[in-house]
Amino acid sequence: MGRILRAAVPIALICCAGLAPKPPVAEVRTDAARGTRTKIWVYFADKDLHSQAERDAALSALAASYDPHAVQRRANRRTRPGLFDETDLPVAARYRRAVAESGARIHVESSWLNAVSVYATADQARALAALPFVRAIEPVRAGRIAPEERPMVRPAPGSDDVYGLAHDQLDQINLIAMHNLGFTGAGVRIGILDTGFKRTHPAFHFPGHELQVIAEHDFVMNDGNTAPEPGDDPGQHWHGSLILGCIGAYKPDELVAGAYDAAFILCKTEDITSETPVEEDNYVGGLQLIEANGGDGATASLVYIDWYSYSQLNGQTGVCTIAVNMATANGVYCCNAVGNSGHDGDPATGHIGGVPADAFDVLSIGAVNSSGDIAGFSSDGPTADGRLKPEILARGVDTFSIAPDDDNAYASASGTSLSTPLAACAVAGLAQAHPTWTVAQMRRALMRTASDFVASGHPDPLIVRGYGIINALAANGYCYAN
Repeated sequence: MGRILRAAVPIALICCAGLAPKPPVAEVRTDAARGTRTKIWVYFADKDLHSQAERDAALSALAASYDPHAVQRRANRRTRPGLFDETDLPVAARYRRAVAESGARIHVESSWLNAVSVYATADQARALAALPFVRAIEPVRAGRIAPEERPMVRPAPGSDDVYGLAHDQLDQINLIAMHNLGFTGAGVRIGILDTGFKRTHPAFHFPGHELQVIAEHDFVMNDGNTAPEPGDDPGQHWHGSLILGCIGAYKPDELVAGAYDAAFILCKTEDITSETPVEEDNYVGGLQLIEANGGDGATASLVYIDWYSYSQLNGQTGVCTIAVNMATANGVYCCNAVGNSGHDGDPATGHIGGVPADAFDVLSIGAVNSSGDIAGFSSDGPTADGRLKPEILARGVDTFSIAPDDDNAYASASGTSLSTPLAACAVAGLAQAHPTWTVAQMRRALMRTASDFVASGHPDPLIVRGYGIINALAANGYCYAN
């Protein structure tokens, strides 16, 4: 992705008197193009509801308007009481108006966090902190994209194998056997959070098999188009297009991906031209969009570490980690790259790339090569609170997808960014086969049938390989009577 620099200025955390503060943050990104404005979170004290009758009426209205697929997913898998609660209700309109009237520019609204992210001057931030319904103000953290190799373009293979270039990477996780049983992701909705998505490649438009996109949003430019637009950096779309191709491409004899019958919710959350191209408010907004549009699963090949210490990778501190915890509680299977920071043989030291790979119920994905050996760049745990990461592995060395800039070719690239969408393909097939599996059941089935656990009866004691390489077919047959 090129060299990424960081420029930051100090900003104090502003909290309202008498309310518990958020964990302090020393620095926040300043975008010179926006003058003296800084991007901050404004957290509210409540949802401006003052009786049980108001709450019940608001929840009933929300339930009546919610996506039916999302409602069914919640009914099947949600672990919070009921189908909806106050965390699902939008930010209070009165509070949102007051923020806008301050002159701050609202960027992302999060019902789960009960907050908005805004671009604000220091004077505007102080004025917002003084509002009686504002609980706290803190910077929006930003981070960097885990570096991967630039994709190597390959000509169309002209293979007599229907899977073409994708055969080996899918066979390694025993996903072709799932396809043979009819589990190709049909009826499953997958959300992707990434840089943008160029969808002109013929593998997205095979006659009779068009790529299904049911919702999309560009959180960088705040519009409804995640494809390349005038003014975008020429490379803006390439990373996201690779990920989409790994999951949804369909061009028999050239490249057939792992969940080619799934439908997609696309979220453009990263700006590669920025000094810190990934911003966690975009991730939060994207994850909520995926959940609200009935996403069964979400996959993200990015991590955030700037301004977080390793001690904060504890499953409950990072803002996007908190959002993942909310999504999984609502029954969304979340896959996230564990990062490309490398590993060692010491189980007491961790190298997780950043949040939200530390979330409690996220599937954090490491990378292997075609022989099943761990990739040198693949990060290891434990988390700060001692949990094993990564949990499972897929191919992340010379993984094949469409060529982002050549509609007549394909490409290979390396990184945990590439192993993660392969894991999401396995999750999609299993979600089709077992739509009522909870997130915990999906995790257990995948982990207890993975290669290293099957071979030894336990995960890697060095906390490098986790439970091992995915075996989608074996996970499909996992018996919960055990």
